[in-house]
Amino acid sequence: MGLDGLTAGEWSDHFGRFQPLPANLETPLAQRYHGHQFRVYNPDLGDGRGFTFAQLREAGTGRLLDLATKGSGVTPWSRSGDGRLTLKGGVREVLAAALLEALGVPTSRAFSLIETGEALVRQDEPSPTRSAVLVRLSHSHIRFGTFQRPAALDRPDLVRRLLDYTLEHYFPHRMDAEDRGVALLEEASRAAADLVAAWMAAGFVHGVLNTDNMNITGESFDYGPYRFLPHSDPNFVAAYFDHAGLYSFGRQPEAVFWNLRQLAGCLLAAGSAEDALVQVLNGFGDLYREALARAVTRRLGLVYRGDGSDVRLVSAAFQALAAGGPGVRWEPFFFDWFCGDAARALDGPRGGIYRGEAFDAFRSEMADAAVDRPERLSHAYFRRPDPVELLIDGIEAIWAPIAEADDWSRFEACLAEIEVAREALDLQPA
Repeated sequence: MGLDGLTAGEWSDHFGRFQPLPANLETPLAQRYHGHQFRVYNPDLGDGRGFTFAQLREAGTGRLLDLATKGSGVTPWSRSGDGRLTLKGGVREVLAAALLEALGVPTSRAFSLIETGEALVRQDEPSPTRSAVLVRLSHSHIRFGTFQRPAALDRPDLVRRLLDYTLEHYFPHRMDAEDRGVALLEEASRAAADLVAAWMAAGFVHGVLNTDNMNITGESFDYGPYRFLPHSDPNFVAAYFDHAGLYSFGRQPEAVFWNLRQLAGCLLAAGSAEDALVQVLNGFGDLYREALARAVTRRLGLVYRGDGSDVRLVSAAFQALAAGGPGVRWEPFFFDWFCGDAARALDGPRGGIYRGEAFDAFRSEMADAAVDRPERLSHAYFRRPDPVELLIDGIEAIWAPIAEADDWSRFEACLAEIEVAREALDLQPA
């Protein structure tokens, strides 16, 4: 990022007190947007506890990157909130972003986390609790809800202006498209399909898939009530307030598609051709199925062939996970079978389960699969009996010593383990 020369004091000044970075934004930008929250339209949304603090260009690629805050205080869009973030919430976000990147999910990263020294009162956890401010690194903070606001205000001119800006800065290869709205929906649909497929392969439940929590570049962000699956369960929910299971694990592809439909409606209001937009939406199912096959084969350390064998493998893997029940945890399954090493899986701590009839079809498909970079299995990570996991009990075990004695050793050890896993797996986002 070109910021490695900052001293500790300069780091606190810029990322704790938000003194502007040299030659960057002089005034933070708190964005205004609308959105569907659990499919109920809310026109009263915006950056209520954060802002875009700086924009940088990635070395080598020139890609535009945002540094945006979470927990930096009241903005004009805070409504009745205090604009703050609990330290526990910041810790959870750091961990989620790190593991998701290791598992090949396109994600924002937690760039900085600084404790502020304030005491916060919250209704859903013991209070008072410690406060922090997070800086998130992401490719874009232009949300589906960013388009929804000018569309709802009946300002097609502003939708078109936002559309032109988005294509220019994030999809410049589509600037010459005959219908720019269709071009944007195509790019957003492809990115969204890759993202939700990667979530499904990682066993990740975002928890709150509102339209204001999805951006047009297809990066996962805003990790509030997230969960990683302990085992296969399509009805598993991350948010305690998701009583209907709208954003449960198995319904995430449906939720993402519903959100894309809302984006398409905004582009229709700006003058894009309805039949062309519908055609793009109709193609999402195929995009998702292909993305899921790529994501699962990548997670298993296999070569994606792009034929029917990939579909059969994915189907067999999900059926085996479901049949295994609570005895087969999600992450250890992919760890055990990485790079198609059946002997390692069958001789490991869960080998007895894998020899069962429920895994017959999966073992057969794995026997015919092509392995991608099998030398990765020589990494010391794969000599462990279990992989890195981030289940809810583990997160609570990391937080407890921080809350009780300001002991960060478990947190630091977990991040170190995740980094080892990232190096060993060597997965690349789609």
